[in-house]
Amino acid sequence: MTVGVLTIDLYIPESQSLKSRRHIVKSLTDRIRARFNVSCAEVSEADVWQRARIGVACVNSDRHFADRTLSQIVDLIVQHGEAEVLDHQIELI
Repeated sequence: MTVGVLTIDLYIPESQSLKSRRHIVKSLTDRIRARFNVSCAEVSEADVWQRARIGVACVNSDRHFADRTLSQIVDLIVQHGEAEVLDHQIELI
């Protein structure tokens, strides 16, 4: 069994308030959950208008599949365009 953990630091340039940032982050997390069937939540930076950190976790029997899934999530966020990926880290346990 492999547990994959992805941490993504985002910059949201168009956010002008906490409300607009929450809307963008919720849209991203909902899209990630629906498409990839993973656990996803905002994990910090909750009081900064243009920054967010999202945590994603998945469990799979195949290590390569878990790694590929988490990499595809990063690609989805990059293609989404509402937020820039500043940094991301993938851990496989």
